[in-house]
Amino acid sequence: MLTTRTARTAAALVAVVALAAGCSGSGGKESEDDGGGGGGGQAVDTPRLKIAMVTHSGEGDTFWDIVRSGAKAAAKKDNVTFLYSNDKEAQGQAQLVQAAIDKKVDGIVVTLAKPQAMQSVLAKAKAAGIPVVSINSGSEYSEKFGALAHIGQEESVAGEAVGTELTEQDRKKTLCVIHEQGNVSLEQRCDGVKKTFKGTVENLNVDGTNAPDSQAAIEAKLQADKSIDAVVALGAPVAALTVKAKEGAGSKAEIATFDLNAEVVRRLKAKEVSFAVDQQPYLQGYEAVDLLWLHKYNANVLGGGKPVLTGPALVTEKDVPKLEKYTARGTR
Repeated sequence: MLTTRTARTAAALVAVVALAAGCSGSGGKESEDDGGGGGGGQAVDTPRLKIAMVTHSGEGDTFWDIVRSGAKAAAKKDNVTFLYSNDKEAQGQAQLVQAAIDKKVDGIVVTLAKPQAMQSVLAKAKAAGIPVVSINSGSEYSEKFGALAHIGQEESVAGEAVGTELTEQDRKKTLCVIHEQGNVSLEQRCDGVKKTFKGTVENLNVDGTNAPDSQAAIEAKLQADKSIDAVVALGAPVAALTVKAKEGAGSKAEIATFDLNAEVVRRLKAKEVSFAVDQQPYLQGYEAVDLLWLHKYNANVLGGGKPVLTGPALVTEKDVPKLEKYTARGTR
């Protein structure tokens, strides 16, 4: 069970987003959307804008489907042509940002999972007069790299909430599964868990784009070390693999995960996953596009140099009834 203190902490972190207005990998190939994605209302009558979103998503990560749905909804409302592209390799992502600059877009939304590769290309965006909003990862680099704002969660704080919860569940040894090596946000999550967890934390690196190999690696680790009584997956697809790995290994470890999708909610309901950390990806996509429109239309900014927090919120099977319809439609 989540404690009142943990719930208050999570609630305080997400409360700020209430004050604001308010995807599957394409393998680097750009896609264009004019709207759709879970609502958005009547379009404004401001001039048509073109906004690009470039993420570090790999194939098969449903998290980015949800981010993209939010961005498309805001694009529909704000009379925006929305361009989406992604590349899990840092250099490839930087090249896609350069392609957006070359197209003379009106704004760029970018993730900073591997920040050093993005610094020089974002300087070029600034020199070209193109405003940038960062989302999801690398919040500490956002202002330094010239972004208007960062929208997401503080990853270390989210990890600390997980470590505290596992301690209160009296777990002794936790396996933290990193599904993308070099992603600073994932490393920060595991570091946060280590900071507050009173037991032992061990990291395991897997290739999140290779589901069979990832599942096999987790299963082998659980078979080899029966003292592991908790596993933290850092993404919803990895959570599903971890459930299967646990079954294959005959392990009794508790499973927690970052991020939601319809399958995670089903597994929360079945008590196969103990709790999930929700950072509201739909909101990240929506607010980023909407902020770029607001900046163009009204010179607005958010955050005052600090991240605009969309999480973390810890959810359990008790939250399933209010979440099922939203995860089913792909907005949570």
